[in-house]
Amino acid sequence: MELLELHQRIARWEDLHTEFKEQNVHPDDIAAALVAFANTDGGQLIFGVNRNRVIVGVEDVEQLMQRVDQIAYNNCEPPLTVLQETICTDEDRIVLVVNVPKGDQRPYRTRAGDYFIRTTSGRRRASRQELLRLFQSVESLYYDETVIWRAKPNDLDFRRFTEFFERAYQRQIGADEEVSYLLKNMRLLEERQGTLYPTLAGLLCFGKEPQRFFPYVQISAARIPNDTLAIAPSDAKQIGGTLFDMLEDGARFLRLHLRRPHFIRGFEPEARPEIPEEALRELLVNALVHRDYTVASPIRLLIFDRRVEIRTPGGLPNTVTIEAILLGAAHVLRNPILYTMFSRAGLVTHLGSGVLRAKKLIEQEGRAKLELQVVENEFVVSIARPVMEESI
Repeated sequence: MELLELHQRIARWEDLHTEFKEQNVHPDDIAAALVAFANTDGGQLIFGVNRNRVIVGVEDVEQLMQRVDQIAYNNCEPPLTVLQETICTDEDRIVLVVNVPKGDQRPYRTRAGDYFIRTTSGRRRASRQELLRLFQSVESLYYDETVIWRAKPNDLDFRRFTEFFERAYQRQIGADEEVSYLLKNMRLLEERQGTLYPTLAGLLCFGKEPQRFFPYVQISAARIPNDTLAIAPSDAKQIGGTLFDMLEDGARFLRLHLRRPHFIRGFEPEARPEIPEEALRELLVNALVHRDYTVASPIRLLIFDRRVEIRTPGGLPNTVTIEAILLGAAHVLRNPILYTMFSRAGLVTHLGSGVLRAKKLIEQEGRAKLELQVVENEFVVSIARPVMEESI
């Protein structure tokens, strides 16, 4: 960029392809700017111009260039390659121009997990619809297929995957090389420029420490001795691990806090949970498999005195309605790899009828009732707890 063009850009000010910074700023701000340009149409991040459109220059241009390179590599996912140049004014002030190309591995995000785009008026976080369009533009519609660039193959538990595969497919795995081949074939590992990286689905199903990469992927479980969140919980637990771990620990939390009265049938007492465990497991599976993983929030499992709520981040997928779910006619997959893993584990069906079956189980004896609604970007399943009768 020549000095004349710099003055012209300053006169036009910030737009789709231009953003100005006065001096060195926080790494998160730089990463967000780089990601936004890469996700949109490329552009220039220019250091040394203040908000009054005056060229003030940068103090240590070499240090700033090194810092920008490090942020582009370490704070952007996938890592970005930028081209930097300097412009010297007549007053010997140095301006740094960071050229960011339109990314060929979109969508890009910051290390904090945020996706940004450029608009004619500046930079902002991508909406869910814009994010899906970015995935579609690179033929990668499904978020669970995305490569996690900070992770390595060793972040997956190969032993656990082997045990899962041998149970699910009823055959033994031979050499270690076959494990990598299977992981790639099942889209749990992806190869990029000769290097293997786990996908989101790979880490969530078989990661050693999934929350190291996705701290928000967990279940926040709480027993609240009332019917409002204003009351402090009597018991609370953050449930993490793989999705399979979360399912088992979530079910265990429910079992701990829901009643299991005994009824006399014949000569033997019979335990009958107030809400069928099969239905609760079905609803937990639905939350884990179909949640929107672009939303950085946990699933909330809330046990009140009069109801149980499972609150799943994100609204319903496109074309899916609550009416269709209750008819068993909704079968749009948001996370097909996760769905496949749970299907192979025998935890879901291929009929799209999980919630409907859970509703029938819950309401079959008229002791409980299930309701569905979308509230502020959460899909809420609410189960009214029955008034328990005396054991007979």
